Amino acid sequence: MNYSATTPVYSVLNTKVLILNRSYLPIHVTSVRRAFVLLYQGIAKAVNAQYQTFDFESWSDLSVTMHDESVGMVNRTIRVPRVILLVSYDRVPKRQVRFSRYNIYARDKCTCQYCGQRRPRHELNLDHVIPRTQGGTSTWENVVCSCQECNRLKGGRTPHQAGMTLPRKPVRPQWTPFMQETFSLSRYKEWLPFLNTIDASYWNTELLEK
Repeated sequence: MNYSATTPVYSVLNTKVLILNRSYLPIHVTSVRRAFVLLYQGIAKAVNAQYQTFDFESWSDLSVTMHDESVGMVNRTIRVPRVILLVSYDRVPKRQVRFSRYNIYARDKCTCQYCGQRRPRHELNLDHVIPRTQGGTSTWENVVCSCQECNRLKGGRTPHQAGMTLPRKPVRPQWTPFMQETFSLSRYKEWLPFLNTIDASYWNTELLEK
């Protein structure tokens, strides 16, 4: 596959494409460049807004309008696929919510679990209910969202020792948060029908439980 060497082409080739497994569940994001390779090799098919699938040749045969994103190749102009389907891949996204800073904030709704005030994330910390110096562990059941003031007030003590109240016992969440962080700056309208099945925690950095 030889692409015409123009700056706009390479810019488009580096933009994002959503990858689905055979059950139409989103499992990854790749570049347009890689998506074309997967289509050309027969590993994936392009998916349009009507959920129709196309191999490389049939996708290449689609007419390109002035409203379509496209890439100029040596002998043709081809639409840019924004969603592709892996034809023989059944793996499903990991469904367990990862133990990560973002997901703890999401579970606690960016609200300090001691004073009850909702704060911007940059004004929040993670607090070990039972401090690690007293044998506390880094787990869902022992880490909560805390504002900086309450975090300083509590220090290396338990809530009881600090004379503070923890209204709710922290637990491992059962939900799967929406992937808004990952796609907030780079989502495409073609992705929207599939995003409600994405587990944001799959892409979050996992904190070490110990």
